[in-house]
Amino acid sequence: MEFSHENEACVLGAGFRALSPASADGTVSERPAGERILAAARELFCRDGIHATGIDRILAAAGASKMALYARFGSKDALVQEVLLREGAAWREAFFAELAQAGPDPMTQLLAVVPALGAWFDSGRFYGCSFMNAAAEHSKGEPHLRALAVEHHRLIRERLTAIAQAAGVPAPAKVARQIMLLLDGVIASLMVAGDPSVLEVAGDNLRGIVGRG
Repeated sequence: MEFSHENEACVLGAGFRALSPASADGTVSERPAGERILAAARELFCRDGIHATGIDRILAAAGASKMALYARFGSKDALVQEVLLREGAAWREAFFAELAQAGPDPMTQLLAVVPALGAWFDSGRFYGCSFMNAAAEHSKGEPHLRALAVEHHRLIRERLTAIAQAAGVPAPAKVARQIMLLLDGVIASLMVAGDPSVLEVAGDNLRGIVGRG
């Protein structure tokens, strides 16, 4: 299975690989300055971190001016929020497309959650969850990042609940929450330890959660 998305993203593209800012929708020079800045920021923030990536570095990668950045976004903080919004939307689209590719049966889609994470990890473009990474770099009480992360998780949880309900799983909302905890744990473990054997354990746990253990 392949994660795919038409735009660049830290975790997406053919085989769940990120497209570079210059590789999506034509060359960098053919795209509006605001989109070039977003593409460069998404790649650099995910790969190297938000605090480690200065404005000048983003502009150099995007081939854009400070005037273009501040006219479009107003500040680095606003750029970070826009990047996270796009990352979240792109990740959700690709993740659930990957589950759908596993087959039309809802239970098969639920069981595809861990293999989907494995495909992401194996892509060579695995940088972890953008929201977890952003939260780790900022004050834990930062309200804007917290709100974005909460909404991202809510949207994933609602989709998983719908799939679990269609699969006939008892207490689908609870199952969706359990899968969310599994997702977060696997992503964090892969990010910290880089040990793919966690996927085998996660697969066993997932089958237990959905009643196929």
